[in-house]
Amino acid sequence: MPWRDLPRLVVILWRLVPLVVSFFRDRRRWVRWGGPVARTPAFHERRARRMVHEIAVLGPAFVKLAQIFATRADLVPEPYLAALGTLTDRVPPVPWTQIRAALQHAWQADPDRIVDHLDPEPLAAGSLGQVHRARYQGRDVVVKVLRPNVEAVVVRDVRLARAIVNAVYARFPHHHVLGFRVVLDEFDLHVREEMDFEREAMQCMRMRERFSDEPRLRIPRVETALTRRDVLVLEFMEGTRIDALDAQIARGLVSPTALVETLIESYARMMLRDGVFHADPHPGNLLVDAQGRIVLLDFGMVIDVGVPVRKALFDTIIAAIRRDPDATTDGFFALGMVAPGTERETMRELVRVLLDIAYQDGAMEDRARAIADRVMRELFNWPIVLPGELVYFARTAALIEGVGSRYDRNFNSIKVASPVVLKLRRELLAVLLGDNGTREPIITIAATLGALAGGASAVIGRAWRRLQRDNPPSVR
Repeated sequence: MPWRDLPRLVVILWRLVPLVVSFFRDRRRWVRWGGPVARTPAFHERRARRMVHEIAVLGPAFVKLAQIFATRADLVPEPYLAALGTLTDRVPPVPWTQIRAALQHAWQADPDRIVDHLDPEPLAAGSLGQVHRARYQGRDVVVKVLRPNVEAVVVRDVRLARAIVNAVYARFPHHHVLGFRVVLDEFDLHVREEMDFEREAMQCMRMRERFSDEPRLRIPRVETALTRRDVLVLEFMEGTRIDALDAQIARGLVSPTALVETLIESYARMMLRDGVFHADPHPGNLLVDAQGRIVLLDFGMVIDVGVPVRKALFDTIIAAIRRDPDATTDGFFALGMVAPGTERETMRELVRVLLDIAYQDGAMEDRARAIADRVMRELFNWPIVLPGELVYFARTAALIEGVGSRYDRNFNSIKVASPVVLKLRRELLAVLLGDNGTREPIITIAATLGALAGGASAVIGRAWRRLQRDNPPSVR
């Protein structure tokens, strides 16, 4: 580690070590020995708020990482999961003078001579970029500007975060620490791409072309003449966040079932047909316009997934749909989702519980609560690790599950997805299996449900919500 990083390392440790010690004391009063410290629900809420504050203070790299962990119910329990989800709205804006200077440097001209009515007040402030409204050649546009000096800050902080996690894993080789390291490695691989707005522009145009025949999904047009590596100019699209539609739904203007169907179909095509999908699916990047169409934003994180990985997931979910715990367990091992050294029988037991939860419905609430209670008591002893691209598959599954459950307390993604996927069977089978589409529809259903609705994080999230809603547990 370079000596110049030492002051920043001290700041990171100063902010995070007290929290880490506090979490360790949940299990061992003196970290390495003693019984657990008694914790109340109020204590967990306070600690969750403190955690969010410390992460926000540490800056963009930690905020962006936290947004990924906000969808990982297999790694992060409630109420911490919900607290992390608020970080998408808690990034302070960059002062206008710095934004204007960045635009002048990128365009080599006064910004007011390039665009009209450039609004100094940001429309949105993210961990990596900031968005302002403007007019260009008579069209409403948004101007997205990379935060000044953010690249150097992110590279340094990711390097330090990896060093810290590696040191922790060397002392505590637990599969959840390994899970954190996998997420960090995958984040490091893609965050540099996310800070290249010319690449984002290309991905946006690529996605817009692929979905040009989908009237229910809108993707903004890129103003290529004004786009630079640190500035992206896009068509302005108005809409309401997908998690803030209560008023429209109450008035009958928006159908939550139709929204979820569109999400499932769109992401099925991205992930299974094209192998190119929007990998930053959080509610701030999904709007719904006045006509009920989904507006998809932010293409900084677009992931390419080869056919072999998609086929392995496909085979695993066929087994899951057939409720075959042995074959599903084989699939978990084949996908690299099992921590090293895990016994097959341990994994098979986990698969049994997850399959039980996945197929519960509103008519089986008592059994669902019992299984959910068991999951939440034993979850953090179960050796699930999501490798590589599956980190982003899990985010998508969690998004769909979250949107559906927000507007329907008895939401069942399997029931909603089945008729949607039936009409996609030919094109998906042709891509994944080289098939002409004549196989049984159950295979196609299996493929898409696995990618979108059957992921472990979504299942566990459903279990937690049912448990909290119907029979709130005492929390240590």
